[in-house]
Amino acid sequence: MTVDDRIPFAVPDIGEAEIAAVTKALRSGWLTTGQNAAAFEVEFSAELGDAAVNSVAVNSATAGLHLALDALQVRPGDEVLVPDWTFTSTAEVVRYCGATPVIVDVDPVTLNIDLEAAQRAVTDRTKVIMPVHFAGLAVDLDAVAAFAQRNGLRVVEDAAHAHPTIHNGVRVGLGSSDCVVFSFYATKTMTTGEGGMVVTRDGALAKRMRTMRLHGISRDVFDRYTSDKPSWQYEVVAPGFKYNLTDTAAAMGRVQLRRAGQMRDARAAIAKRYLEAFADLPVVLPPDADEGSQHSWHLFVLRLTDEAPMSRNEFIEQMSRLGVLCSVHFIPLHLHPYWQESGSLQEADFPVASEAFNRAVSLPIFSAMTDDQVDRVVAAVRELLA
Repeated sequence: MTVDDRIPFAVPDIGEAEIAAVTKALRSGWLTTGQNAAAFEVEFSAELGDAAVNSVAVNSATAGLHLALDALQVRPGDEVLVPDWTFTSTAEVVRYCGATPVIVDVDPVTLNIDLEAAQRAVTDRTKVIMPVHFAGLAVDLDAVAAFAQRNGLRVVEDAAHAHPTIHNGVRVGLGSSDCVVFSFYATKTMTTGEGGMVVTRDGALAKRMRTMRLHGISRDVFDRYTSDKPSWQYEVVAPGFKYNLTDTAAAMGRVQLRRAGQMRDARAAIAKRYLEAFADLPVVLPPDADEGSQHSWHLFVLRLTDEAPMSRNEFIEQMSRLGVLCSVHFIPLHLHPYWQESGSLQEADFPVASEAFNRAVSLPIFSAMTDDQVDRVVAAVRELLA
């Protein structure tokens, strides 16, 4: 089998419309943050279902999480609750603020943050809880809101996997959390190559993030150079960052946004086939969303049981031999040297994440998958595990 014959773990779903939009942006002569980025923000709020919500375009979800914590005035001495089952960026942005990420275990079914474990970790220094919607299945946001109110905390949702996701009839992004941060990385449910969006109902938070995403400058560069009354004058009001989204990326994002529902439905159809095909195998299947909610299916994660004829690592190797590339989401934070050492983390403190990690494997699921590719994944899994 040649490399070209293998089924990749993920491929961005890019068509001629995206290519044309990026080409038009390139030919416009304006490549950095400009009209496309501004339009993308407006259209993102509208697509969520509330044009009044503030959307702030950034160059990555990591940047968005950092801006959100900065706007909420997370500072040295503060603590932020973070789930163990996540990518390192969720925790590292807390360090950017000089604060301490307090890493807690996850729920054994959803692999989302365990609020009972989080409650045990609350101290008088805890300022924010940052739940992650793992794989695109929403955290119980009603429970998170109650938890935050009970403990006097702010909420920043890491929604890198969760567009478009619905929880109890409400789109992720339109709940009561202070900020919600989406990712448009190349493997996500929609993409700008690199990029992200922060959503908030709080105008003051949005203003702070807009300023801080571009060096703490009080006016966007597009306004300074192309408004009706151009002015070279600006003021630096804070030591900001370089987190703005380019217009070329935003141009792609605007097209992807219009296709987001269709691309989500394609992922859901693949997930449905997988759930049916693997129901009799020695695996724990990922949970689907409850009635009235919607899973975005950014990831499809199986967990091999003790009855499986091989280990997780061997399974991944054998799937590759059969031409199917898999991955693992995630290596829990407590297993990484930096977080182990900086937080004095012990594996025994994270029994759920530790157990899940040794069994978890992510199968290919992307909206551009063909029926033949899905058939081949199903056949490979069944050949190895049936």
